[in-house]
Amino acid sequence: MPMSNYLRNKLLDHANGKAAFTMPTTVYLAALTSASSVSGPGTEVSTTSTGYARQAITSTMSAASAGSSSNSGTVTFGPATAAWGTITDFAVFDAATAGNMLWFGTLAASKTIASADKFEFAAGQFSQSLS
Repeated sequence: MPMSNYLRNKLLDHANGKAAFTMPTTVYLAALTSASSVSGPGTEVSTTSTGYARQAITSTMSAASAGSSSNSGTVTFGPATAAWGTITDFAVFDAATAGNMLWFGTLAASKTIASADKFEFAAGQFSQSLS
């Protein structure tokens, strides 16, 4: 999963003794309807009267082992109170709204969310790794 330029710079400065990187208290998974790049996130689902909100994942992510971490429980968005469009991508942020994008990626299969639908990552389906 690619890292944002923000996270790359923070980790490099931290590892090279330039500036300490204060870890986020909570990290949040976001659903996107367009792709992100290293310089910024794609289009996030609207939070205005849709039932959508970023989901906190700090407590469900496993401690890293062999350079990898994954969700130990289901991460659920919704149910939607209005159509969200087609979810194609995701991103991890350091805040419930706004904040800095840390990681991003594209779903293996996109999912169109209509009113009353949910969007979920089953346990073990969301993972991060460094190589």
